Amino acid sequence: MSDILIVDDERDIRELVSDILEDEGYATRLAGNSDDCMAAINKEPPALLILDIWLKDSRMDGIDILKAVKRDNPDVPVVIISGHGNIEIAVAAIKQGAYDFIEKPFNIDQLMVVIRRAMEASRLRSENNSLKRHEVTNAEMIGESAGFRALVSQLDKVTKSNGRVMLTGPAGSGKEIAARYIHAHSNRANAPFITVNCAGVEPDRMEEVLFGRESSEKGIDSGLLEQAHGGVIYFDEVADMPVGTQSKILRVLVDEQFQRVGGSDKVRVDLRVISSTNKDLSHEINAGTFREELFHRLNVVPIAVPSLEERREDIPVLAGHFIAHCNETQGLPLRDLSDEAIALMQTMIWPGNVRQLKNLVERVLILGDGNGPIEARELPNDEEKQAEEGRVVLSGALATLPLREAREAFEREYLLTQINRFGGNISRTASFVGMERSALHRKLKSLGVVTSNKSGARVAHVDEAVEAAE
Repeated sequence: MSDILIVDDERDIRELVSDILEDEGYATRLAGNSDDCMAAINKEPPALLILDIWLKDSRMDGIDILKAVKRDNPDVPVVIISGHGNIEIAVAAIKQGAYDFIEKPFNIDQLMVVIRRAMEASRLRSENNSLKRHEVTNAEMIGESAGFRALVSQLDKVTKSNGRVMLTGPAGSGKEIAARYIHAHSNRANAPFITVNCAGVEPDRMEEVLFGRESSEKGIDSGLLEQAHGGVIYFDEVADMPVGTQSKILRVLVDEQFQRVGGSDKVRVDLRVISSTNKDLSHEINAGTFREELFHRLNVVPIAVPSLEERREDIPVLAGHFIAHCNETQGLPLRDLSDEAIALMQTMIWPGNVRQLKNLVERVLILGDGNGPIEARELPNDEEKQAEEGRVVLSGALATLPLREAREAFEREYLLTQINRFGGNISRTASFVGMERSALHRKLKSLGVVTSNKSGARVAHVDEAVEAAE
């Protein structure tokens, strides 16, 4: 895309414009009818298209060509050449997406001003898209645990394909980062990555946001599907997409084309689709809130993103990454984590997962009163608000149990937390809690605690038979 394509049925005009542009250092191509024009565009999209409204002996007029170009090559700026009697049509062309129009007979200086502005606008748009793509490629996957390594291994297997991926996992676990990782390591890495926040768009606006709008008054307003052409469209929390829109998205996946709201032309798109959800889609299907056909279209490659609880080993690495990021982007102190702070963070409950951890780190750095290591006392602990120093506060449920049952419940919960903190490693857990490995095994068996593989990692949980008995 390095030249200017000049389309006019009058040979003298197109050659005159070509001579002027070549004198200014531009490369040009010429076309005298719509067939030659479309063939030239399909061979290699130009940097700029100069297009006459009326083309004699052609299947398509300038408006038809403009619509086709804006549909298939929306980044190519189009300058319309218009005769005296065609001003209204030229204005209509602007509403269809043309950059500007030049009236015949045109002034050379005016012609060059319009062309330079159009080329500059195209360059700035290209740079903006490049910056957005660069931001996407910088999306990092952070971790060292077995569960994390299993996730990355799965993601690496799908990066080079064009298969649709469904990412499942709790809110805040990093599903969008996983989607961006797929995009950044795929052959579409230099193309757009467009996110559709299915839960954040009003249902009555969803179709306009996705498909865009077309009207005689305002022209073409492209939607997110059109903006993602050639790249990736990411449906974030797809279960929240309105049911009416689901059927239309299903049709897009089948036909790879759609109509803008208020329009009649078909818009072709080349997309890779990645979706995510924190809901059980089989339950949503049974409830009638999600279309089963769409589920099967989107769920070609299902990948589970583990919760932070399932990768507690990664908490120190993630926290360190967030500290460095806050220092680089906000100038917050670059602090280490004390061993006590790490231990506490690895035993805390994280309903908000990685997102909650990031927010906590930022809050501690903002409110902290020094540059030394972050201490455990700086971390939030609701129980401390109710306890005197040096005491452990019992939960309401634990306080109602006899001593033997309370001790057993505490030991079970304590060992579950420690095993998961160390990624299911019994030897490391035994060393930390101060027990012989064999004694720890006997204790776990008596408490009904077992370990099993989940998302590629060892996770401790209470045996189902023990839970049923209780």
